[in-house]
Amino acid sequence: MALNYLWIAFFLIAFVVGLVRLIVFGDVDVFPNMMGATFDSAKTGFDISLGLTGALTLWMGLMRIGEKGGMVSLMSRLIGPFFSRLFPELPKNHPAYGSMMMNIAANMLGLDNAATPVGLKAMKELQNSNPNKDSASNAQIMFLVLNTSGLTIIPISVMAIRATAGASNPSDIFLPILLATFFSTVVGIIAVAVVQKIKLWDKVILAYLGGFSALIASFIWFLSTLPQEQVTTISSLGANLLLFSIIVGFILMALRKRVNVYDAFIEGAKEGFQIAIKIIPFLVAILVAISVFRESGSMDFLIDGIRAVLVTLGVDTQFVDALPTAFMKPLSGSGARGMMVDAIETFGVDSFVGRVSGTVQGATDTTFYILAVYFGSVGIKRTRHAVGCGLIADFAGIVASILLAYLFFK
Repeated sequence: MALNYLWIAFFLIAFVVGLVRLIVFGDVDVFPNMMGATFDSAKTGFDISLGLTGALTLWMGLMRIGEKGGMVSLMSRLIGPFFSRLFPELPKNHPAYGSMMMNIAANMLGLDNAATPVGLKAMKELQNSNPNKDSASNAQIMFLVLNTSGLTIIPISVMAIRATAGASNPSDIFLPILLATFFSTVVGIIAVAVVQKIKLWDKVILAYLGGFSALIASFIWFLSTLPQEQVTTISSLGANLLLFSIIVGFILMALRKRVNVYDAFIEGAKEGFQIAIKIIPFLVAILVAISVFRESGSMDFLIDGIRAVLVTLGVDTQFVDALPTAFMKPLSGSGARGMMVDAIETFGVDSFVGRVSGTVQGATDTTFYILAVYFGSVGIKRTRHAVGCGLIADFAGIVASILLAYLFFK
């Protein structure tokens, strides 16, 4: 619903601004340019969607190997002790634990199609223990924020789009996204824990959060001591080595379970192909709306206003042109993807703006969409503090994305 209103708003605002430019400033080219932009962006959306086919087919095939090899269940066991502390109101053997851990593990591996069904199953199981069926329980809110924070190990779609756009190294945003999504998740957990009075000083919670935080902080400190050229080299080498190690790990685990690796790959690859085809109308729709909005001058007006404020405050403004992706991310995943593609098309896939947009796109998930799907599936009307905590996590991920982009790419 939010995307529907947003799509309409883009066209109406563009029309009004176009009329002002025509009547007040005598700009007779504004409407021809806007119409030209609709056709150009429609072609761009179609070309990008087709170009995604190969990359998505490859990665969804590899992910299916990992899934059948037991990687999802392994990750579920690893985060089990941590989960039991985050949901103090649930009994230890509550049936929702298994579904929640499978959902988070699948999300971390980029298995969106596998994550959503088990996520909805977990929400239904949590609803069975919810005394107030119209209002979100504490456990449901924590689970939803863990989803909206978007903790991801392998940002498949972002890397695939960058590869399609001709990036010199499509995976160079892998480590920045991994770090940014970690910060988003930690801040989301803390926000919910503060509201729900969960004891964050529990030794298990401290061990998980403290251990990962110390590791991440040490890594960032190490990178900050290096020249930019070495940071870029280490990021590229580390990202690609880790990604290839994960692929080999998937294959070895599948072999240990006597999985037919080739058949598993083909099964997942077929799904990747279908996903690439399905997103064509969505990507074309949002790119056309964005292009009209930009060509009318509305986008420039918004961005220039933000840039002027930041210049007054003495803040570097090179990241400002990536903010449309950040603004869109909580509202619509496809809309944010469209904004990222627009930034790549406008400034270049290997530009600083293109890399910031990619990092922002991978740092968090779509808060309002997830809230509507997950809570709507069980009939919850009162979301309580779910939206606020989800948006706090989004904000943390966006800020972290911008700062990490300066560390890695400037």
